[in-house]
Amino acid sequence: MSEDFYCDEVLSGKTPVNKVYETENVLAYHHTRPFYPVHIVVIPKRHISSLITLEDSDTGLLVELLSVVKKVASDVVSEQGGLSSYNKLRKVPRFKTFTLAYSFWYTYKIIG
Repeated sequence: MSEDFYCDEVLSGKTPVNKVYETENVLAYHHTRPFYPVHIVVIPKRHISSLITLEDSDTGLLVELLSVVKKVASDVVSEQGGLSSYNKLRKVPRFKTFTLAYSFWYTYKIIG
């Protein structure tokens, strides 16, 4: 098992993903094991172990990451009618490092 799934598997190409949107520094893709009908993950293309280790020079990366989140989330709302979201910076038990990712998903349309 990899130290960091996002860097070691997704970004290296070892685990193929269905890309939703990509910039020079950010990747949005459909979750490899989705729990919801539409389940998208947005990650920086560089490992970030902790928010407290970020440098001032990383501000542009975070702005770009949130810009991609906003664009893809807007697309999901336009196509599906709604979404739920969360961001995370946590240690995943099966990995030894922290991960920074933003996930959002669509579960159903509210009819009314």
